[in-house]
Amino acid sequence: MRRLSRGSKIVLASHNAGKLREFSTLLAESGITVVSAGELNLPEPEETADTFVGNSEIKALAAARASGMPALADDSGFCVSALGGQPGVYSARWGGPTKDMSIAMERVHREMGDTTDHDASFVAALCLAWPDGETQSVVGECHGQTVWPPRGEQGHGYDPMFVPEGETRTFAEMAENEKNALSHRGRAFELFLKKCVEG
Repeated sequence: MRRLSRGSKIVLASHNAGKLREFSTLLAESGITVVSAGELNLPEPEETADTFVGNSEIKALAAARASGMPALADDSGFCVSALGGQPGVYSARWGGPTKDMSIAMERVHREMGDTTDHDASFVAALCLAWPDGETQSVVGECHGQTVWPPRGEQGHGYDPMFVPEGETRTFAEMAENEKNALSHRGRAFELFLKKCVEG
């Protein structure tokens, strides 16, 4: 299984500037530099898979083949037990055409109704793809509970309505480094560094 060597340069299969900052920080210690698909003007592929791993593979392979460089992609979402795991891979789409996450959180709250089941989790899949089509994927999860009304100004997405296990604060009430130590993406990155990056 191929691994990235220290000092490698990879493409992040995303046009999101916030995600580029986050990934660059998480990879800095391993000496890996990241350039975004947006900077390279790479097209964004249609995410047609029904799993997080499937969607991250689609994005990573498209970026690796278009750039001729190894590419890293992630796909993540919010999974609510009472909703049968929804919104899941459709987490961003629940915010409507503008991806307004206050609309998405309202919808989750409304569809949960008066259930007593508040279990939820965040899931993140990371996929590293090479231009020849080889891929490696890892998945990180963070379990906890939904809360209403939303609380906190930090973070993004569904963070204001999620309290991770062992905590009383929502993700949106935590500093970024505190959230990264607990989060689905932080856990996925730990696995990624062990599996895909030379020590």
